[in-house]
Amino acid sequence: MVLWLFVAQLATLALILAIAYRPLGDYMARVFTSPKDLRVERGVYRMIGVDSSAEQSWPAYLRGVLAFSVVGILIVYGLQRLQEFLPYALGLPAVPEGLAFNTAISFVTNTNWQSYSPEATMGYTVQIAGLAVQNFVSAAVGIAVAVALVRGFARRSSGTIGNFWVDMLRATVRILLPLAVVAAIVLIAGGAIQNFAGFQHITTLTGATQSIPGGPVASQEAIKLLGTNGGGFFNANSAHPFENPAAWTNLVEIVLMLIIPFSLPRTFGTMVGDRRQGYAILATMGVLFLASLGAMTAFELSSGSLEGKEQVFGILGSTLFNTTSTTTSTGAVNSMLDSYSPLGGMMAMVNMMLGEVAPGGVGAGLYGILVVAVIAVFIAGLMVGRTPEYLGKKLGPREIKLASLYILTTPTLVLVGTGLSFAVPAIRADVEKTSIFNPGLHGFSEVLYAFTSAANNNGSAFGGLTANTPWLNAALGTAMFLGRFLPIVFVLALAGSLAGQAKIPATAGTLPTHRPQFVGLLVGTVLLVSALTYFPVLALGPLAEGLQ
Repeated sequence: MVLWLFVAQLATLALILAIAYRPLGDYMARVFTSPKDLRVERGVYRMIGVDSSAEQSWPAYLRGVLAFSVVGILIVYGLQRLQEFLPYALGLPAVPEGLAFNTAISFVTNTNWQSYSPEATMGYTVQIAGLAVQNFVSAAVGIAVAVALVRGFARRSSGTIGNFWVDMLRATVRILLPLAVVAAIVLIAGGAIQNFAGFQHITTLTGATQSIPGGPVASQEAIKLLGTNGGGFFNANSAHPFENPAAWTNLVEIVLMLIIPFSLPRTFGTMVGDRRQGYAILATMGVLFLASLGAMTAFELSSGSLEGKEQVFGILGSTLFNTTSTTTSTGAVNSMLDSYSPLGGMMAMVNMMLGEVAPGGVGAGLYGILVVAVIAVFIAGLMVGRTPEYLGKKLGPREIKLASLYILTTPTLVLVGTGLSFAVPAIRADVEKTSIFNPGLHGFSEVLYAFTSAANNNGSAFGGLTANTPWLNAALGTAMFLGRFLPIVFVLALAGSLAGQAKIPATAGTLPTHRPQFVGLLVGTVLLVSALTYFPVLALGPLAEGLQ
């Protein structure tokens, strides 16, 4: 892709997101503040025994999140283990226990890490009834938690933060499903396949005939991108022509990954009654996204390598897609990250190490950046000697402890998981013998990337690592589970603490959090926290490899 086309594509992307920001953001705010239920929603409530008018305290909200997710893990695990007895299994056997465990956790945590070739491992029933369902509802869980935190800032002296079952169902029925239907139609028009004809025969350009699975690819692609889920029906992911046929569908898929996360700041501003706060969060996300895109693109252009890149997209179309993917916790890729230059691949890691807040996953990005905002306000209060306040709420020891625990959780999982893989002799021998095909610095980077992706619920990978082993299935599955639900515990506890406070009027000493200065402080906080945490381990892997 020539430079002017890349600039035009980037400008088109910015224009589409700018047009969608206000209507979509306001629509999502109405979805979560409306007192009315749709008929289909009332039917679901009756079926599961939920009173949609009853709100929940933060512990009850958390119990709903955990119960729903654990049941989801059991269902997806069971479907995989029973696959050979299910219809439309395509003759595939049951998925082995370790891989089924890893995959069930992966999709329920909105990670979609895949340690297998999807078309050769999963039949249609598992794909549709298990994995595709989680593409919707796991994303809806993230949106629900973000909305609960926003209510914590918006409410005064309240003991409740909403109703998880209502928030999750509304996010699925009113936001994700309608957008996925429209997106699937667009992708079908672009050449993505959508049928249930089993194995079809096609004629390749060479005239040979081969069998390919003709599953519901277009709808799954739309679902996974809107929900910022990784994975795909084909092992080539979004580089496969059945998933991403042309340069313009590449742009469509990038829009799908960004449109909800970049519109949620508007929802936040609307719900707290100050839309300027939403613009400040949006500006922070935009600055971090553009800086990351510039760095990854510069590193790849300087290397000039097209290894692992689809020629239809080229270097520029690949870096735009993969920057989007790794900053939104999507994990879908249209080029092989393992083939990127050491520093280009490092940027994909850095995007996740920033906490995926630029703009981050659906819902997860918003609650992540709001937690960092709490830290930033606290730092500013220390510098000027004032009690920190954010949106009229005092940030005392309890709030700062919860925010700090949130910040520490993911790095701990990444560094402990990577360290154990090399520090324990038996595990190291197994990893080096069965998993790493690129020994040395790059092999270390592959393992580091795997734990970074798992703990941040991204799902992308350096493809040179064979992760379908007992150790990595178990360790990465554990990292995905804890990386998803421990932060949610801290976020909901923070939401409950904030909701219980009365609102404090702004004074001359209150830090304005809607101005460019605060945007700069927030960007600096994100970078500072990540740099202090991850720089040493990056120096052992991609930085050292890049300096060779």
